Amino acid sequence: MTNASPPPAHVPWRLVLLLGALTAFAPMSIDMYLSSLPSIGRTLNAAPDQTQATLAAFFAGMAIGQVFYGPASDRFGRRPPLLVGVGLFIAASIVCAVAPNIETLIAARFVQALGGCAGPVIARAVVRDRFSHTDTARVLSLMTLIMGLAPVLAPQLGGVVQFVAGWRGVFWTLVMFGVLIAAWVVLSLTESRSAATEAQARSENPLKAYVALFGMRRLMGYALAGALNGAVLFTYISGAPDLVMGTYGHSPLVFNLVFALNAVGIIGASQINRFLLRRSTPDQVLARASVASIVAALLLTLAAWTGFGGQWTVLPLLFAALSLYGLMGGNTMAGALSVDPQRAGSTSALMGSASFGAGAVASWAGAALHDGTPRPVAGVMFACLVGSALAIFLLALPGAKKIQA
Repeated sequence: MTNASPPPAHVPWRLVLLLGALTAFAPMSIDMYLSSLPSIGRTLNAAPDQTQATLAAFFAGMAIGQVFYGPASDRFGRRPPLLVGVGLFIAASIVCAVAPNIETLIAARFVQALGGCAGPVIARAVVRDRFSHTDTARVLSLMTLIMGLAPVLAPQLGGVVQFVAGWRGVFWTLVMFGVLIAAWVVLSLTESRSAATEAQARSENPLKAYVALFGMRRLMGYALAGALNGAVLFTYISGAPDLVMGTYGHSPLVFNLVFALNAVGIIGASQINRFLLRRSTPDQVLARASVASIVAALLLTLAAWTGFGGQWTVLPLLFAALSLYGLMGGNTMAGALSVDPQRAGSTSALMGSASFGAGAVASWAGAALHDGTPRPVAGVMFACLVGSALAIFLLALPGAKKIQA
């Protein structure tokens, strides 16, 4: 590894804004409707586990759909699969808005995710098409700044829309979001896939592409690290409502403030990452952040198990552990995309699917271990970060060579 990074490239802000918006499909679709779950249950005569299944179905759709969009974008270009995905998202959102029963809503949420997952997969591939390894990490950090606004604003927007138009109005808002993104893509996004990427994709079927990626030790290190880092975030998202409002007895307003503050922490760390990359390589930042995250998660776990300081210790340490995600997410993704640039779409899909898959497992583990204390959330987060560190130091970083620009 080199000891310093090249000067940052000029930032095309219009492109970054569009790509950041494309990565916001998941947080918009999840965070906007969380406060509507009780209302959905009452309207559709659904039990709590059925309304929760609408969230699980969305996670499953996000994990599965990405597998297909990655190879498709390598073979057919970035724009066509993206527009197909956004169109599917719009259609499924309409079905969600008019769903007559909970079964229809669950199925429509799954399809909604199948469409929406095209956004982040192809956005990341476009970044790798246009930028070097280090600049990819910088641009991904900028995209995190934009994407990070969704968890801050979406719950408040969802609450306002629900108050004015009910939970169905939330899904009509998502329909309008999808239409806006589709128009933006048509008018602004130019094709970026290279001829070499097209030739590579046409020379092999998608399964062969994934088999080739699984055989790359360095890429698997980044993928496992990225997936387990993502699992930390999903564990928090699924466990935070019960922890803040149930265990600590705070109001929904306080929960929204805590949720927003942690999102700001992730955004802030992602912007610190941009400045750190002026003096260090993405791998160097990733290694240091990984160690720091384990320390934060260990302290969080100790506080959760001992009860020392109660929520006034747990919540700040939770903020610290989550904030470090902003230093790790972009660098794991940039590292993975740099290993085989000609399969950038497939790599992006693999990273995204692994993250959602690991997140679903971690969320399930946290729910299964639920005991009314912060222990399950802290324990699962600590285990994920230890696994992430092992992947980074044993697979991704050893014997690293200079990566293709």
